[in-house]
Amino acid sequence: MMRSAAAAIAVCACLAASCGRAREAPVTAAAAATSTTAAATVPHGDHNPRHGGVVFMDGDLHFEIVLGRDGERRLYFSDAMREELPAATASGVTVTVTAKTGPADAVALQIDENGESWIGRGRQVADADAIARVAYTVRGKPYFIDVPFPR
Repeated sequence: MMRSAAAAIAVCACLAASCGRAREAPVTAAAAATSTTAAATVPHGDHNPRHGGVVFMDGDLHFEIVLGRDGERRLYFSDAMREELPAATASGVTVTVTAKTGPADAVALQIDENGESWIGRGRQVADADAIARVAYTVRGKPYFIDVPFPR
């Protein structure tokens, strides 16, 4: 029990340190997905994906990107406590997939019929080393991050 409590404290400390990063600073997929049940009760303590994607942070805003090799792209937003936010929290959402060969595949996402996420479909992705650039605007400030495409 003491070990799990110590591990939870260590995870919280690491996550708290990463939450203070500048808006442009990228967060690695491994660090973004790290979380424990104990950490879920503090702001920025829960980075577990809820939709099968990977969770990242932009200040106090969390977002989960779901990238399918079949071309599906979906983006969800949540607050510091990981409470779901409406898709309209952001605007101008695009996901651009760049592979080693061929042109980049830029897709402008649209808000889904329930207003919960941004969705779009691009080309199938076969390149194991493809990169996805997630871009959007929140409160008038543009943001983007490049993330490795899931294998």
